[in-house]
Amino acid sequence: MVVRPTDDPRGPFGGDPDPRREGPERDPDGFGAADVIAREVRGSAPREVPGRLCEVAVELLPVSGASVSLRSDGMPVQLSASNARAAHLAQIQATLGDGPCQSALEDGAPVLACDLTDARDAGRWPVFAEEATAAGVRAVYALPLGSDGLCVGTLDLYRDSPGGLTENQLHVARLVAGVMTGALMSLPRGDEVESPDGEAWLSGLAADQDEVYQAVGMIMAQLGVGADDALARLRGDAFARGCTALEVAHEVVTHRKRFERE
Repeated sequence: MVVRPTDDPRGPFGGDPDPRREGPERDPDGFGAADVIAREVRGSAPREVPGRLCEVAVELLPVSGASVSLRSDGMPVQLSASNARAAHLAQIQATLGDGPCQSALEDGAPVLACDLTDARDAGRWPVFAEEATAAGVRAVYALPLGSDGLCVGTLDLYRDSPGGLTENQLHVARLVAGVMTGALMSLPRGDEVESPDGEAWLSGLAADQDEVYQAVGMIMAQLGVGADDALARLRGDAFARGCTALEVAHEVVTHRKRFERE
């Protein structure tokens, strides 16, 4: 759901009305969170900051994993994750083209899926909800990165138990997302390799995405179709086989998979 205050007795964002229940280290006030964020990223190389911030999000909030993805033509580009499960779930959303991450990109507002087994959330993203709960994740919170006029990506937070975020916890999550946005915008651009759409920004962080672009080009040649159709075939094959789009792209690029015209 898109975050909007309600009269829910659990608090305006569906979370525990008593943030102290999470413990001070997991639910600090804004000043405390800012101190933790500054401490954890201080001295880090610019390219290390997204990963550090994913780890900080797990430290500060009642979540078990975090990932950051960048908006891109076709598929979001996963930049970093706090652990393998978070990375996998980010790739699942990219492969499906669906999930809280995609909804946050479209809405430009935080999306809180508080219980992926509940009809409301499961009905909105049925395939992703099934994949996430099979991986042991019950709630996902996706926050857009960027400004009101431009959403450049998302910070996705994963939780093993159902539940929302308190207003204070959402404030902390927004702090992390804000610092993440600043970090992404300040990454060096001069030596980046240009991507197929002419955008040079962050290509070094998203090396795996180069294989997707290359695979899409190969599928276009194999099938005689446009880029959108080639990407759809790549995603469809990944879904049918229970793989991620990156895995299928690697098979195509290494000539272990070829698409045939129907």
